[in-house]
Amino acid sequence: QVQLVESGGGSVQAGGSLRLSCTASGYTNNFMYMAWFRQTPGMEREGIACISNIGYAVYADSVKGRFTVSQDKAKAILYLQMNALIPEDTAIYYCAAQFTSGSCLSGDAFSLWGQGTQVTVSS
Repeated sequence: QVQLVESGGGSVQAGGSLRLSCTASGYTNNFMYMAWFRQTPGMEREGIACISNIGYAVYADSVKGRFTVSQDKAKAILYLQMNALIPEDTAIYYCAAQFTSGSCLSGDAFSLWGQGTQVTVSS
């Protein structure tokens, strides 16, 4: 059974950086796409970054230029490097895999999710 486990969340001051990791266990093939989403209470889940199995990355405007998605396919790990963090980045961050169809920044496009990791940015 494939599972996604996020790590690397925490609390940081505005302007700081964090790197999130998402490890896929029980999986031996490359996912077509993997993605990062985030969600705050009362808000819909927001797709912020996705990457294809050949390294093509797409970003939401809200994080473009500040966040970088990457992957280590040999280790089945997805990363999200987050720089220049602002309080509005505070959310639970989720990784997603098992892409089906549609936009890779749409939650409907993925069927496998991690449990999430909290990121808190203070001003």
